[in-house]
Amino acid sequence: MSGLLALFALTTWQIAADGPLRGLDERTGRALVGHGPARLAEFLADLGNVQVALPVLGCAIVWSLVRGARREPFTAVLTMAAVPLLVVPLKDWIARPGPLTDATGYYPSGHAATAAVAYGSAALLLAPYARRSWMMPVAAVLLTAATGIGLVLRGYHWPLDVLGSWFLCGLLLLPLVLSRRSRRRSSSRTPSC
Repeated sequence: MSGLLALFALTTWQIAADGPLRGLDERTGRALVGHGPARLAEFLADLGNVQVALPVLGCAIVWSLVRGARREPFTAVLTMAAVPLLVVPLKDWIARPGPLTDATGYYPSGHAATAAVAYGSAALLLAPYARRSWMMPVAAVLLTAATGIGLVLRGYHWPLDVLGSWFLCGLLLLPLVLSRRSRRRSSSRTPSC
């Protein structure tokens, strides 16, 4: 937790204070924009749209509710609700211009945050019911990474906009991770008849 917080604070400070990482970030971003197949990059960037990511999370919430979970789906809803409550004020405060525009409000990336929380929460909710539970977090990481790659290649965000969102959302997902761990511990202590 402290590592994610430190990385988020460092990234935010470098962007806000126009530090050396910001210059490196912008040079890297300019070099990456437009590379790769445009349609694929657009598709990947769209994975962070609310219209795509929220239905995935919604299905996972319904599935876990049907399977009897209560605390974890509620925690997932609160986690997703926290995304705009944190990201929008940060965007306004930092007022970072985007790669292809002078408009501001690009740090942290809302699309990257939406993807990280929606797919991460869905993975945490579904993993207990999957035969190979490790596949859920792997799928979430791949979808989240793909979204970030698409956002950068299309020029919608700088790389640190995406990384900053991931650090922030790693912190946001911790209550759900801890809730799942405590449920696993309590179910393993339940005596069998």
